[in-house]
Formats: sequence, structure tokens, C-alpha cells
Amino acid sequence: MSGVLDSVDQRTRLVGQNRLELLLFRLSGQQLFALNVFKVREVIKLPGLTEIPNRHPVVCGVTHVRDQTIPVINLSQAIRMKPQVVDKESTIIVTEYNRTVQAFLVGSVDRIINMNWEQIEPPPRSAGRAHYLTAITRYDNRLVEIIDVEKVLAEIVEFSTDVSEEIVDREVLEHLGDRKILLVDDSPVAINQARDTLSKIGISVMTARNGREGLALLKELSKDGKSIYDQVLMVVTDAEMPEMDGYRLTTEIRNDPQLKDLHVVLHTSLSGSFNKAMVKQVGCDDFLSKFRPDELAILVQDYLRGQAAD
Repeated sequence: MSGVLDSVDQRTRLVGQNRLELLLFRLSGQQLFALNVFKVREVIKLPGLTEIPNRHPVVCGVTHVRDQTIPVINLSQAIRMKPQVVDKESTIIVTEYNRTVQAFLVGSVDRIINMNWEQIEPPPRSAGRAHYLTAITRYDNRLVEIIDVEKVLAEIVEFSTDVSEEIVDREVLEHLGDRKILLVDDSPVAINQARDTLSKIGISVMTARNGREGLALLKELSKDGKSIYDQVLMVVTDAEMPEMDGYRLTTEIRNDPQLKDLHVVLHTSLSGSFNKAMVKQVGCDDFLSKFRPDELAILVQDYLRGQAAD
């Protein structure tokens, strides 16, 4: 399982097809959990663990993988379950989120499965761990819970939503008019952080929990001859979402005569090198890593500045 990304070139063919691959694993019991394979670097036995002072309670310590020192997070404890026991047989999933690398301590890794996003559903509100899930699905008649890693990481390292005052251009924001930004994301943490950042530069947002909801909202706004461009400045969408992902959403926008010229930004915690290669393939206008408030503010203002110059 150490080479889970060896066939990444084959997996890029899933982009735009509303498909994904999930790495299934267990924590302390038989329940199956999952992470998107694109966020996984490798799966290995824990090489060794060094405890560090003043660490967060769910951080076991640090380990060394391929000449890199990375934190090891007890994932079971992080999602409010019984902590995983650390021993010489411990397994870690090494991941990359938002330009950072970290390892998650897990019980065992099961397999990789290929699925359609239409098979992925939002978690039921009554689920006990719904607060730490972005989605659920079923495989071989078993429930699979997909972890909201963005929430897990946000509780360990606090992300700021503040925008540096020196980059705020009040004059260019005068060209905004009544337009809003549509944020499409299945993670409440990501939605709230982007909303907070944009509000600090005077921009209001509309939100949708997945690509299907986002597309339906855009079509509703553009019906009866209404111009979508008078209402929506741009669409900022996550890549991974239940029912319809951000790549398929972009494809659907480009194929709709009333929506096709909308500015679409892929806003995701997936690997930057991967997403930059995929932006042109599906017709996105730009790519931005999550939880970078200054970069989000600069991108929006630059787009407004370009419109004002036209």
C-alpha cells in the first residue's frame, strides 16, 4: 500500500468524470473511514515517534519520512473517539493538505475503491460523528464515513481569516456593485472561513454544499432572461464534494450558454501541483489553496481590477 499514488496519471483521468478514489481504513473498531486518494502520499508503518513539548493533545509527536519531519495526529482521538494505541505495528497515512504534510495514525488500511460522486452523500444530521464528516457512502453493504480533515486540522492549528490591511483596495471594490461570490463547498469550516475573509473586504457571498446545489442555484438566478453576470462576480468551488464535484460543476457551467463565461476558481486543499494541471483540462480560470486569506483577497481584487480596465 506504500505506493498508493504510483498510478496518479491514471487517476487524473477521473477528473471531470465526477469520479473519485477513496482509501478505506479503520481506527480502533470495524467501522470503515475514508480519505480521497489524491490527498494521500503514502501508507507506511510508523517509522518511529519523537514526542515534542507543548504539543496539541491529539498530536502524538513527530516522525521522519523521506528526510522530512512531520507531525503524527491520532485521528481517532481527533474525531472524539477512543485514542489509537501507538506501538511498533502502528500504521500512518501520510497526507498533503493546503501545502502542509502530516500523518494520521490509524488502526489498519483496507483498500482503495473507485466511486462516482453521485454515490457520495452528505452525512445525516443525526449522525453522532457528523461534525467530523463531510460525507458518507456505502461499499460492499457497509457504511463508509469520509472524514472532514479540514475541520480536524483547523482544531489543531488555528487558521486566520484576517486580510492584511495593506492589500485591501477600497477603490477597486467600488466596481463590485450588487454582485456576490458563490462559494461551493461541503465543509462548513471552509465555507465559514472564506465567508469571513470576503466579508472583511466588503464582499457578500451565496453558498451551496455541493456542485449540484451550486449549479441549481446558478440556473435559478439566470432563468427568465436574467443576466447571471449582474448577480454573480465569480464562483469559488471546492474540488471534492458529494453528488457533484467541482470539476464536473465547472464542466456544466462551461456547457450552459447562460453561464459559460462565469469566472470559476478552484479553491481546494488538494495538492497544488495536481490541481494546476487539471485547471485547464476542465476549464477553470484559476486555482487557489484554501485558508490563504490574503491570496483569496488578492485574487478577487485582481479580477475586479481587470474588469474595471476592460
